[in-house]
Parts: sequence; C-alpha cells; structure tokens
Amino acid sequence: MAHALEMRGITKSFFGNTVLKGVDISVDVGEIHALVGENGAGKSTLMNILFGMPVIHQTGGFEGEILVDGKTMTIESPADAMNLGIGMVHQEFMLIPGFTVTENIKLNRELSRPNLLSKVLGERLELLDMEQMGKDSEQALERLGVDIDHWLPVAGLPVGYMQFVEIAREIDKSKVQVLVFDEPTAVLTESEADLFLQAVKRLSEAGLAILFISHRLDEVVAVADNITVLRDGEVVGHLHREAAKVDRIAEMMVGRKIKRPALPPRKHEPNEDKIVLDIKDLAVNMPGEELRGLNLAIRRGEIIGLGGLAGHGKVAVANGIMGLYPATGTVLNDGVKLPLNDPAVALTQGLAFVSEDRRGTGLLLDDSIEDNMVFTSLQIQNRFLKKRLPWPSMYVRDAEAIRQHALQSIEELDIRCQGPEQPVRRLSGGNQQKVCLGRALTLSPEVLFASEPTRGIDVGAKSLVLDLLVKFNRELGMTVVITSSELAELRMICDRIAIIYQGRLVGILGPDDSDVEYGLMMAGGKRAEVG
Repeated sequence: MAHALEMRGITKSFFGNTVLKGVDISVDVGEIHALVGENGAGKSTLMNILFGMPVIHQTGGFEGEILVDGKTMTIESPADAMNLGIGMVHQEFMLIPGFTVTENIKLNRELSRPNLLSKVLGERLELLDMEQMGKDSEQALERLGVDIDHWLPVAGLPVGYMQFVEIAREIDKSKVQVLVFDEPTAVLTESEADLFLQAVKRLSEAGLAILFISHRLDEVVAVADNITVLRDGEVVGHLHREAAKVDRIAEMMVGRKIKRPALPPRKHEPNEDKIVLDIKDLAVNMPGEELRGLNLAIRRGEIIGLGGLAGHGKVAVANGIMGLYPATGTVLNDGVKLPLNDPAVALTQGLAFVSEDRRGTGLLLDDSIEDNMVFTSLQIQNRFLKKRLPWPSMYVRDAEAIRQHALQSIEELDIRCQGPEQPVRRLSGGNQQKVCLGRALTLSPEVLFASEPTRGIDVGAKSLVLDLLVKFNRELGMTVVITSSELAELRMICDRIAIIYQGRLVGILGPDDSDVEYGLMMAGGKRAEVG
C-alpha cells in the first residue's frame, strides 16, 4: 500500500546555506511518526515545505518530491496542502484574537443556513449558522478532553488553551488525512499534555496519519510508532517504537551523550534572613491566570520555582510584578516599596523578565539579534552609547560594543544563526527564546524572572539554558524566579518550589520532597508543615 505521506530527497538552501540535505520521511495511515532534532536541525523548514509556506517559494523553492497516497503532488501554498487533506498545528499560534473560540475553529469554513431572502436572491444572503458551528466546535474540543467555553474570545486565553483551540481547528476539518503537530505540547502542563497525547492516540486509531514534532522525548517514546531523527539538516536515524529510548534519541540528536552534571558550588550562598522580594497580597488581573492574593518571601541568592496547574495563576506572578498586567498589593524590593503597573520602574530597580510569550512580548521580531539583545539596556540603563563629537552632550549607539556583546551572547547561548544582523523572525522558536534570555541577562539584574524559559527548546538547548540560569545564580548571586510547567526541571535546579492553586499559594516544597506531596499540593491540598 502507498504511504499516506512521503517526502523524498528534500533539499533546501537559504542564501547559500543548505539546511536540508536529501531528507526522506514517510507516514502511513493510522501511524504516529515522530520527527525530532535540535533547534536548527531543519524540522520547521521541512514542515514549511510540506505545507507550502510562502517563505519556501520566495527563497528559491526546494529539491525533491512530495507524495500523497503514492501520487506526486505540487504544493505551492497552504491552500494546496489543505485541499490535499494535510492539516497542521503550527508552533506559533495562528489565531485571530478578536474572534471567539468557535469563530477561530471555523475560520474560512463557516456554515450558513438559508432564509427567505437567500431563497429568492441566492445563497450569498444566507446567515451564519452559529448554533451548528458552536456544536461542531464543542465536539472538537471534547475530543481533546478539554473544557473550554467555545464562545469566549481568544484574546486573553492562557497560552495552553490557545494551543488546544489550534488543535481543535484541525480536528474539525472533515478532509484531513495527514495531521502535523509542530511542538503541540510546548505550552501545555503535564496534565494537559497527557490529555493531548490520549487524543492523538484516538485520532491515529481513527485512521489519521500523524506527524508529531516534539522536544519532549518522553512523549515521543510514549506515543510514536516510528521516529526519524534529524541533525544538521540530515536524517541520522530511523527508530521503531521497540528500539526507542530517550537517552538513545538524545544522543542521536546532538551527536553526544546528554548527561546533566551536578550543580556547581555557590560563591554566594542564599541568605534565609535576607529577603530580596517580599510579596504581600499580590493580585493580578491576567485573563486565564488570575492571581487572587499571593504572599511569598523570596530570599536573596536563591533559585525559587513557581509551579502549579495551568490557569491557576503561577504565570501571573512575574507578569504582575513586571507591570504587564494590572496588579494590586505590595512588593518590597530590598525593603523599598516597588511601584506596580510600571515596567520601566521594575527594570530600573534591578528586575528583569523572560516572558513565556516570546513573540508577543519578548522580541522585536523584525529587528536584528544584536538590536534585540541591547534594546532594553539602551532604553533603561543608557548602556552601549558613546559620545558624539564635537557635541559632548550628545550620545549615539556604540555599534562596535553592540556587535561584540551580541557575538559573545550568541556564543554563550549557542544561538544557531547566520550572524548578529539576522532578524529574529527568521530564527527557529528555540533560538528566539535564547535571544529573549540574552536580552534579560544583558541587564545584569539582581532578580531574574524566567517564565517557561525552556518552552519550545530541544533537549540539548534546555540543558544549556538551565545551566546558564544556575551559573548566574551560583557565580553572581543572582536571584532567579522560574515559572515552569515542567515540574522535573524545577526539581532539578530549584532550592524551593512554591505551588500555586486557584490564584493563591498552597505551600512550598523542597526539590527532594515526594511525588505524592507534589501531587497533593498541586490539587489544592496542604501538608502538615510548609517549608
């Protein structure tokens, strides 16, 4: 039988740089086929080719062929791909914020119903059948096992919910035969990801061919029938389910063994008696992540994690303190009251923020890597400036200093790019996240808020980012506050982990506390003593 989808000898170059080198991959009906590789390995480019994205044809096209049901097809636009039954959930959201969940799910496939005028003057005067569209949307969301009000506007939904809306839109399409998931669980909590993986299995059992891209290798091993590993634009191996082990896949991806070393000793030990941030009754009006009154003392020099289920408010802590969403309450920074709702003041007082929304908040997408690295520091700290003679009171950008700083950051963060002048929009998602981290670190903050810092980053880069956060904490004494849906990552590097439930602090656990205690606390229960 012919494969549901086959890509043969796919080769692609951008401006003389070959990013795909004769890639072969095939997916059968009812198969879950995983595609894994580091950021920059070529996964997203391969999917852009499959889906006919304009960037491919605007840069010279590609070599190789795409076969659907054994027939060679020409795919020059997303519309061509969709007409062939290929659906795709992109790594970055493709939603219209002002539309409701239902309107986004049914976009360009709206249902209509006849009325008296349309019967006389033609179907163009038919009315939208909102009732039926709502039922279809509700059914698609139920197949994913999530409870989202399908009449809510997308604007303001938590990022995890937005991802489910993206997936529901593809599931709702009746002609879909091949479904591509590009990092679908990157913004989901562990419980949400479990629901999603169960839905993926049901979809494959119903006959869909699924191409699954993920950096979460435990998920790949759990659901994939076959796995293709990319490294530097080439296929370095195909693995069947029985032969797939997380360690083996990670080694194939990066070309070396992945082993996390023991945490280095601290040059500056945390001081339990010295509170750098004293948070009292903090309430944040962040849609979908509302915080209802948080009391938390953060010790100088520690790494503290903020954990909890999606929608319970953990993401709102940093967003509220940094002034991105309306907040009330009291925050003392080294004993001095921090004015809320003013990002500039927070930045001038030694705080920095790596947002969970890198494209919406974290980056100037059309600007270069080097400009993104120094932009906030230029505005807030007046760094990277030099006097312009013969006017000593006038300052201009110090292009040489900016370039040197960007080159150093690119090397330290292992940013895969063509150079410091490359626009960040053209970077892969993981490399964009590294630029966000570099921009925050350029401020040399006393307190660094990192919200989902490893979201959308491959296994090798995750280790690098976590190591960097630990390095700045251990060597510089920087206080690091990490918000993450990856509880294992929090337990790996944090001194303490604060669990937030329904907008309030339930308790604080140590990294070595039992899974039972974590499970109980994340469900809203408390233990006898809170550390």
